[in-house]
Amino acid sequence: MGRRVQRIKRMTGSKKGGKSSEPRCGLCGKRGKLTRTECCGNWICDDEDKYVLFSFARNSCHRNHRRYTLCGFHHTERHEGRWQDCAVCRDEIETEMYVHYGTNEYNFEKLSNPPKYEPTKCAGCGAVIVMSKGGYSCGPKGYLCMKCTEKEFGRMP
Repeated sequence: MGRRVQRIKRMTGSKKGGKSSEPRCGLCGKRGKLTRTECCGNWICDDEDKYVLFSFARNSCHRNHRRYTLCGFHHTERHEGRWQDCAVCRDEIETEMYVHYGTNEYNFEKLSNPPKYEPTKCAGCGAVIVMSKGGYSCGPKGYLCMKCTEKEFGRMP
């Protein structure tokens, strides 16, 4: 049996005796408590209730797709058409984050030709800032790494 067939069987839940009709989460593959996304209609874990406010945890398939993808952003902002073609999304999101939102593991479909971009650098020390990982501030001087933010504003509690 070819790799592609094995992969399709794993994804659809098909077994020797036939196909399983129970859907799976399109991100993690779990069965059980599922819902369809409002943005794209894909099956996903109905697990937002597990997220603890302000924990910044990434333990919810549903929340991750809704908050950290172009698909979710496009739907939430009520833009017209497909997210893949949306010039408004492209203009409203910093290129580095646009690429991250379009290519990360929370997508059902990834951005096919992400734009190239220069890394974001700290206006204070020149260190590269990875925007998708956080740990920076943004103000009139530009982006600052945490070290320069603390120098500028004092230690954050």
